[in-house]
Order: sequence, then structure tokens, then C-alpha cells
Amino acid sequence: MQDKLVTLIGGGGFLGRYAAQHLLQQGARVRIAQRDPRGAEFLRPLGGLGQTQFVATDIRKPESLARALQGSDAVVNLVGILKGDFQAIQADGARNVAAAAALVGATALVHVSAIGADSRSASQYGRTKGEGDDAVRAAFPTATILRPSIVFGREDQFVNRFAGMIASAPVVPVLRAATRFQPVYVDDVARAIAASLADPARFGGKIIELGGPDVLSMGALIRWIADAIGRHPTIIELPDSLGGLIAMLGFLPGAPITQDQWRMLQSDNVVAPEAEQFSGFGIVP
Repeated sequence: MQDKLVTLIGGGGFLGRYAAQHLLQQGARVRIAQRDPRGAEFLRPLGGLGQTQFVATDIRKPESLARALQGSDAVVNLVGILKGDFQAIQADGARNVAAAAALVGATALVHVSAIGADSRSASQYGRTKGEGDDAVRAAFPTATILRPSIVFGREDQFVNRFAGMIASAPVVPVLRAATRFQPVYVDDVARAIAASLADPARFGGKIIELGGPDVLSMGALIRWIADAIGRHPTIIELPDSLGGLIAMLGFLPGAPITQDQWRMLQSDNVVAPEAEQFSGFGIVP
């Protein structure tokens, strides 16, 4: 990756900061592209003088993407949301990124999707992720699509969210306690991104699912977090009849939940046995 220009769309976010660090260590020039690039200035000291660039862009606007990606050797799309306009960001936005990457002549594209991405999914999140994957492959056939399970790390919005709820509540209700996850460490996903960019001939055109070494149910995960932070609240696993009602109301004591998130919880979030995985990169998660 020495001296290659890699544009990270959403590079100042949770996963982006780790991907940027690996790419900078490998000698790449990194361009951080996001709606407000000032929010990513903390990344500047990670690279040498002039090694990191910052540019404003909006994946909903193809013309701004074409400007932001100009001259890029490789592109990484890290943008995703858990609520909001899923269609504009995760489906149409993904299509815009892939089309712009092809337009500027980038030789590699990594699109970060999610396990459960399926254009037939009952949830808007999963459906638009699936539509985005399909659009990326149509516009940039040699793109690498990475589908991680729940990504955890110091700054995550999953483990930290539940830890905050557990720390402040004497009773913790758990929805869909039997739903299984395969939490994956953020730095491992970042390494997979860097490896995909370093060898597009090998990883281009593939869909790769990324999960950690442990598969945990939601109930087990909540109890693990509680033990890790030294809290011992009463944990109540709610029946689906009550969980569905809570989702309709949009609020779980201590944390909001949307109906779409409830739909997502109906399926396990684990790597499929037949899927390409971390082992293809030589990474032990």
C-alpha cells in the first residue's frame, strides 16, 4: 500500500479510525471523506506530514462523491446507520459510492456491510444493506464486501450502550435472549479491510463474513457485560409477546428500541458455515 491513495468514506467513525491506522502504518496516503471532516482531525497525528487528507462529501450526492474520490487508488465505504433514512444511506448511498469509485478509476473497493444483509429481509436495515450490496456488485464487480457481526471495541455503541444500562439499573430486561451473536473485534475488521485493499486480485469480487471466536446469546452477552463491569442486577429475559409490545412503544427501560431493531433480533447474527471468513486473510480473530 506504499504511497497508494485510499479514501475512507466515514473514516472518522468507530471502524474508520482503526482502518486508517493500519493503512497509515503500511505507508498509504489516507483521505478521510465525510460530511463534516473536522470531526476526524484527531486522526492527523497518526500519519506523517501530508500523509492524511480531509474532504467533505455526502454519499447521497453523487457529484460530491466524484470530487472526493478523485485520484483515489482505492476506496472504502464505512457508512452505515441504525436508524434514519436507510434507503438513502445504505442502498442508494452504497450505489453512489461504487459508481463514483468506478468513475474515477479506483482499482479496489471495499464495502463494509453486515451479516444479515438481504434484499428480502423483513427489517429495513437488513433489506437496505442487501440492496446496497447488490448495487455495489453491479457498479463495481470486483468490490470486496465485508459483512461483520456486531463490532465491539473501546468506542463502540453496542457493548457500551448495554454497559451503561446495566450500570444504572437494578433490573435489566432482555429482549430475544436466545438470539445469537458472534461479536468481532474492531481492529480485526480493520485488518481485514487493509488486507483486502492490499490484494484486490485475490479478494476482489468476494463476500466475506467476519465473526469473532465466540458465539453468545443475547442473554449470555448481557450477563458477561454485567460481570465485566462488576455489576449484578436482576436480569429478566422477557417473552416475545412482551418484547414485541415494548418494540411497538419504542422504549426499553434504559434504552430506546425501534420496531426495525426488533425485527433484526428475530434472526441470529452469526457467520454462515459455508461463508468465506477471517481464515482467508490468515487472521485469527
